[in-house]
Amino acid sequence: MAKLGIASIRYDKRSFAHPKKIQRILKDFTVKEESIEDAILATDILRSDPRIDSDRIFIAGLSQGGMLAPRIDDEGGNYAGLIILAGSPRRLEEIMKTQLEDNSLKTNGIIMWLVNRQMKKMLPKLNRLYEMSDEEAKNMTVLGGMSAFYFKDMGKKRVSEYLKNHTKPTLIMHGEGDFQVSVKKDFEEYKRILQDHPNATFKLYPGLNHVFMPVVCGSIKDVKKEYGKPQNVESYVIEDIAKWINSVG
Repeated sequence: MAKLGIASIRYDKRSFAHPKKIQRILKDFTVKEESIEDAILATDILRSDPRIDSDRIFIAGLSQGGMLAPRIDDEGGNYAGLIILAGSPRRLEEIMKTQLEDNSLKTNGIIMWLVNRQMKKMLPKLNRLYEMSDEEAKNMTVLGGMSAFYFKDMGKKRVSEYLKNHTKPTLIMHGEGDFQVSVKKDFEEYKRILQDHPNATFKLYPGLNHVFMPVVCGSIKDVKKEYGKPQNVESYVIEDIAKWINSVG
């Protein structure tokens, strides 16, 4: 992006940078501590830098970061626009349920069988997630030691609620070969939600996967192969982001 005249800050989220510390606070841990606080702090760093136009700061979020971008904007980011890459307007547990129902996982060896078994135990707990008190959700472990409160906090307000009165320029980007989120259920749903938005732009990339690299296998059952091959994000995706930012008034 720097080569194209766009300054950026990139960093590892807390759950990646400090996994052992996170394990000690999983009961109360939410996306606010994991992602939102640091995104806003990074934004404040940019706003305080005299080289940066403080009125033209954008957020670009990939996957869960894309899902959270409208909330980060609402909770203090106050961006000039949003860039949502491979995001979803669905709740996290809804996406997991769709992945569980993927027939390609059902006969793919012992590892996928164990994953299916664990998720089948977890999903019934999440079916009544929004009926639980916060305390009950904090005391319910659902996945890898994570509490149900993590899911409840993230899903308490749907993406569509953040976007229904949203008027800021928004760029939605999606790889057609993405098997983690769906063109039909996610990309097309963003288009429906933002159908009356005058400043919404949608880009669908044939042959690219969830991380905007060329598709390798194109199936969730071969997830290790899909992301195990060394590749780079396609340069034209980065160029499209830069062009869009520069086109926004």
